[in-house]
Amino acid sequence: MTLPANAQDACTTPAPARCRAAKACTLLAVALLVMSMGAATASGTTTQPPDDTGIVGVRAEHLSAGYWIRKARQVDRPVMSPAAIATQNLAMESIDPSLHDIEALPVTLEREQVVGWIEAISTRPTRTLYDEAGKEGSERALDRLVNALDLRNVPQTQVTRYGMVVSRADLRTFPTHLRVFSTPEDRDIDRFQESALFPGTPVVVAHESRDGEWLFVVSRTYAAWIDRDAVAIGDKAEIFAHARRSPHIVVTGATVSTVHARTDARVSEVQLDMGVRMPLVRALPEDGLVNGQHPYFGHAIELPIRNEDGSLSFAPALIPASADVASDYLPMTRANILRQAFKFLGERYGWGHSFNSRDCSGFVAEVYRSFGVLLPRNTSAQAVSPALNRLQFDPAMPHDERVDLLRKTQVGDLVYIPGHVMMVIGHEDGEPYVIHDTAGMSYRGPDGDLRRLVLNGVVVTPLLPMLSDADTATIERITNIQRIRP
Repeated sequence: MTLPANAQDACTTPAPARCRAAKACTLLAVALLVMSMGAATASGTTTQPPDDTGIVGVRAEHLSAGYWIRKARQVDRPVMSPAAIATQNLAMESIDPSLHDIEALPVTLEREQVVGWIEAISTRPTRTLYDEAGKEGSERALDRLVNALDLRNVPQTQVTRYGMVVSRADLRTFPTHLRVFSTPEDRDIDRFQESALFPGTPVVVAHESRDGEWLFVVSRTYAAWIDRDAVAIGDKAEIFAHARRSPHIVVTGATVSTVHARTDARVSEVQLDMGVRMPLVRALPEDGLVNGQHPYFGHAIELPIRNEDGSLSFAPALIPASADVASDYLPMTRANILRQAFKFLGERYGWGHSFNSRDCSGFVAEVYRSFGVLLPRNTSAQAVSPALNRLQFDPAMPHDERVDLLRKTQVGDLVYIPGHVMMVIGHEDGEPYVIHDTAGMSYRGPDGDLRRLVLNGVVVTPLLPMLSDADTATIERITNIQRIRP
């Protein structure tokens, strides 16, 4: 989601300490993405009536990946080889400050490190928040949340514990399911929603809440609070071996689910999101069946499960043969980038992966994860990552130069403004078009009036006519383009 010039990070979750200022800005009221669709001028304020989709500048044919594939050049030529992706990922893990190399952590954690992780994300709100009934939050309620962190009981030194996520689960600012909002009317942007983790994700378990119902975990891309039941504690070596083992499958659909397992709910209808990697079972049960079903017509995977005592083990689960999965990460071609992005078209916008969906930065990260590409979680980190092929826009860059650069963008380029990211899908009459996950847009009608339209999903729009407020073209606020290529 895109905010006006005085706000930030509406479609990414608040970042840790390095982005504390950005997190404070996100507590401002969320504004709709303001766009003026039509023939672009230097000011970007011309008008044009809606096309056949009801969205100005967008026709029905624009909503097909095939349309943009046919227009692109060298669509099946690899943009990055697996070796190049591995090299880039290694650089990302080594030099990007937003990532955590949890496998390299020492065998013990010091109190200062753990408290620092927690305080970077669990910052006491300084502005008024409202609950789902529109009732204003109280200082006493905030006191309870802060007390729930139980920071006094973080030990001076503790053994580093590892776990694995066993079900798709929210990451929260505080150890609570309480949803809070910036205004009494808002029900979309839960300010305590940070992100989500998926089955098979290794984590470090650094602390637990006062009531013991929540764990503070550190994953490669994020650190926050997670429901205790979503994590199983296990052996470090076993956890990372499972994450790397082959043969395996990679989820290439927006989501897939394991089939229903009548005898074990832990492996039944488990959702796996795009880019999730799971090893195939090494040996089938003695009867040759997987949860009462013949595995020949599916993919038998080794799924992490949580035992009653909270420990980690693995059990066979079946993904149907019809599911959108592959035997490895997809080749990173322009055609595949488009196909993968359009698999999310129309999905509900979900701040911090809420509503069982994702936001703008989660959307682009999961598209690229299906090729094995690692990206930071938030736009604030993605936009400036030193591990990527970054084109920085100087604030004083002239308008015509900005337009020229955008007209040279290629399929898959990521365009950033403060708080939002858009993926280039191609050009129409020289104008760049993007696919992005956004809350809404506005445009000027034939009468010149600004008209607002709620979108709340993954949509296709032209880029040059967009406005960030009534007077500022979005093109003037672009800070970076990240090109995911050598």
